[in-house]
Amino acid sequence: MTMDYLLFLCGFLLPVVLAVEETLMDTKWATTELSWTAHPETGWEEVSGYDDAMNPIRTYQVCNVRELNQNNWLRSDYIPRKDVLRIYVEMKFTVRDCNSIPNIPGSCKETFNLFYYESDGDTATATSPFWMENPYVKVDTIAPDESFSMLESGRVNTKVRSFGPLSKAGFYLAFQDLGACMSLISVRVFYKKCSTTIANFAVFPETATGAEATSLVIAPGTCVPNALEVSVPLKLYCNGDGEWMVPVGSCTCAAGFEPAMKDTQCQACSPGTFKSKQGEGYCSPCPPNSRASSGASNLCSCRNGFYRADNDSPDSPCTTVPGPPRNVISSVNETSLVLEWSEPRDAGGRDDLLYNVICKKCLPERGMCTRCDDNVDISPRHLGLTQRRVAVHNLQAHTQYSFEIQAVNGVSNKSPYPPQFSAVNITTNQAAPSAVPTVHLMGATASTMSLSWLPPEKPNGIILDYEIKYHEKDQGEAIAHTMTAQRSSARIEGLKAGTPYVVQVRARTVAGYGRYSIPADFSTNLQSDPEKSLQEQLPLIVGSATASLVFIIAVVVIAIVCLRKQRNGSESEYTEKLQQYITPGMKVYIDPFTYEDPNEAVREFAKEIDISCVKIEEVIGAGNRHKLLSSRGKTAMHFQAIPLEDFNPSGEFGEVCRGRLKLPGRREIIVAIKTLKAGYTERQRRDFLSEASIMGQFDHPNIIRLEGVVTKSRPVMIVTEFMENGALDSFLRLNDGQFTVIQLVGMLRGIAAGMKYLSDMNYVHRDLAARNILVNSNLVCKVSDFGLSRFLEDDPTDPTYTSSLGGKIPIRWTAPEAIAYRKFTSASDVWSYGIVMWEVMSYGERPYWDMSNQDVINAVEQDYQLPPPMDCPTALHQLMLDCWVKERNLRPKFSQIVNTLDKLIRNAASLKVVTSTQSGVSQPLLDRCVPDYTTFTTVGDWLDAIKMSRYRENFLNAGFASFELVAQMTSEDLLRIGVTLAGHQKKILGSIQDMRLQMNQTLPVQV
Repeated sequence: MTMDYLLFLCGFLLPVVLAVEETLMDTKWATTELSWTAHPETGWEEVSGYDDAMNPIRTYQVCNVRELNQNNWLRSDYIPRKDVLRIYVEMKFTVRDCNSIPNIPGSCKETFNLFYYESDGDTATATSPFWMENPYVKVDTIAPDESFSMLESGRVNTKVRSFGPLSKAGFYLAFQDLGACMSLISVRVFYKKCSTTIANFAVFPETATGAEATSLVIAPGTCVPNALEVSVPLKLYCNGDGEWMVPVGSCTCAAGFEPAMKDTQCQACSPGTFKSKQGEGYCSPCPPNSRASSGASNLCSCRNGFYRADNDSPDSPCTTVPGPPRNVISSVNETSLVLEWSEPRDAGGRDDLLYNVICKKCLPERGMCTRCDDNVDISPRHLGLTQRRVAVHNLQAHTQYSFEIQAVNGVSNKSPYPPQFSAVNITTNQAAPSAVPTVHLMGATASTMSLSWLPPEKPNGIILDYEIKYHEKDQGEAIAHTMTAQRSSARIEGLKAGTPYVVQVRARTVAGYGRYSIPADFSTNLQSDPEKSLQEQLPLIVGSATASLVFIIAVVVIAIVCLRKQRNGSESEYTEKLQQYITPGMKVYIDPFTYEDPNEAVREFAKEIDISCVKIEEVIGAGNRHKLLSSRGKTAMHFQAIPLEDFNPSGEFGEVCRGRLKLPGRREIIVAIKTLKAGYTERQRRDFLSEASIMGQFDHPNIIRLEGVVTKSRPVMIVTEFMENGALDSFLRLNDGQFTVIQLVGMLRGIAAGMKYLSDMNYVHRDLAARNILVNSNLVCKVSDFGLSRFLEDDPTDPTYTSSLGGKIPIRWTAPEAIAYRKFTSASDVWSYGIVMWEVMSYGERPYWDMSNQDVINAVEQDYQLPPPMDCPTALHQLMLDCWVKERNLRPKFSQIVNTLDKLIRNAASLKVVTSTQSGVSQPLLDRCVPDYTTFTTVGDWLDAIKMSRYRENFLNAGFASFELVAQMTSEDLLRIGVTLAGHQKKILGSIQDMRLQMNQTLPVQV
């Protein structure tokens, strides 16, 4: 197979490049005598002559043909080899034909021998090395192509010979004459090399040939400026003739640069053009509504008022927000209505148009409108609508409402302005009351029945009276009797003994009667028995007496609370005792927003600290309500885990500080301090201090401790204990793989204990997540973030909290009934605790990975459950699955969770059974979270996708820059390149295993 054909098969053909020769020694350069060493002295003789161009040269000649047994040696000066492996010698000489010399013995020769001798220095003498073939190394016997008969007609012969490999610093040449009549006109010593070249946008340096004529020497390449590697290693082969062949690897121009100078350079894109990706393509004009004012642009920035969505490609045009919907039509039917509208005139240049319907209830006497409560039902939903029609139910009768229909698209969240909308004002009709709930039989005699019922859920006005309809079950409604009652109870008399009756009740307002209750079957007694009747009525009497007693106690409690609010907080001890008396053995949480004066709640539950006891040492950052208390930032106690850029310097509340607290009679402690900035409103002050009012009611080792508040000085402060290790999710990510399973379970047990305490106090957290768990220096986990999740405001930069009915909720951590109906209970906190377990066992991985919030909602509705994290014990994953049961009443209580974790800690062997990561339900959803390596351009992109970008340089510097090489890696390779954390090794090797499966490989991953 020829070399050209081999190059063709390889797919690479380089232009023909003449070999470059580098001369080490040439006798033509000599301007004085050469003075080479001759042995014996009567042999070779140095003479002056002229070359073909009549330039003076120094030559050597010998012609002792008439003497027998000639052995004449000529040795050159020392020649350094310059790390060259193979040497070429060009000899120009003339030889006289032996037949043309008369009267000579038969020993005449027409050839001579070429030798070389290696040495690390110029050490040769007249006698050393010995003048023989060993130690000299013979290269070849040199014969002429032509000899001459007459000196004046001599023909010059040129011969080239090579030898190698050489290993010492230099060498000598030696020429042996065995009886010839010849002249050595010139000797040139050189080596061959491949000159500097550019191939595939890579520069390959000048490279000497190999030791053998067939050797291929590898030359490493470097991308030309502004080019990046596509595949590595970059190398080019230099053959023995000094020619380049078979390039391996290539570079392409980086983003913002295009090929130039016949693909040997990468030049910057000119202003007004861009190139978004690395590759062989050329720069393109900026898409519509964008511009590139400077050169080398990889992205054209959008003009003012135009934006790109997060999932828009850099090549896509910039678009803008849509106009308001048009032609809004409303159709009211009592307390329901239908809204319809037309598309905006301008959709912003996009086709992902959605609509939001915002309901507001208006109070004309106050001249204001507020958001509708959770009872208003907007079907199919009120956010993210694709169709232009909704039905609204459960409005209040005879009430004015305002509905805003917003048009949004993929870039609406990029605009600093709220979405444009069209509004419609409607007033509902006067509606009849809803149906009465189930009727109950309180007692019966032979001729009477005592009934009771609850008022309608939606009276839609004042209940004037109730109508009771009854008839004998066997006779039907045709002969039914009716009676009225002013209250939600009645006594029917004149009935037949031992007869079944069907009873229904309905309510009446000024709008008329509502619907009847569901028919209820009751029977009278067979005979009248006063004593028995009394016994039957006794439960009713006792129940009424009990209800009266409870009512009296409630009145007393309300009176005492009101009295306490009129006085100072000194009587709180008495009210606390009364509260504990009402709920024996358990202190019950009191919502501070039930106080008429929220400041009273602060005085009741938070200790006032004198400003002189507080010393602020360091400002950590600042944050608004969202960042400071209800999102990733949370409280200041974990400032070490929060990058300062996560804080909003113009936050609504103020600064977050670390400081010291020295109370009289107590030692000084480190604390976290949150301050309220100057110029606050009274509502901002109330919202700020509400967390202290809530936190001050808790006293548990796994709940963040409130030290006190400063309200009588400026600035207003909340002082809490300091948590050295910050938020649990950040702490776990920073220490990936560094804890034992027992340590992780211990953290989970602490969180569960804190949540059990809150649940026993009837407090529902609503935002339980690893970001809201703080960790101290002893790895004790404490629940934080109280009270302000209800005040979350829209923040398009943080997708953790998503708008839903009645506010913003963290979709990935929230139970399905809380997402759909805002039903927050301790059971929904248990669901969230299961997600926290998953976060802890995965060392802070994001739940549901990169799925969108809507995808998470759809997945949970389809009974998808998160798979077990890597190396997660089976018992722990089963506990997670128990927390994620869709029926909330079937989920475990926090007391049961604490007991289960205690048993697992005591029986450590149960934690050694590990669940397979490939088990579980909803495998298709799970598969979507496995990165497909074919979608990534470089290994660096793959590392970014699995959140291991910190090792990009490690992989590239070690030569693992292609997926074929990465797929062969083992744990030893990872350790060698600097991946020392066990958790990171497992994560990378797990992704490599997925890569191998996608490549249809079956190589085992060594863990």
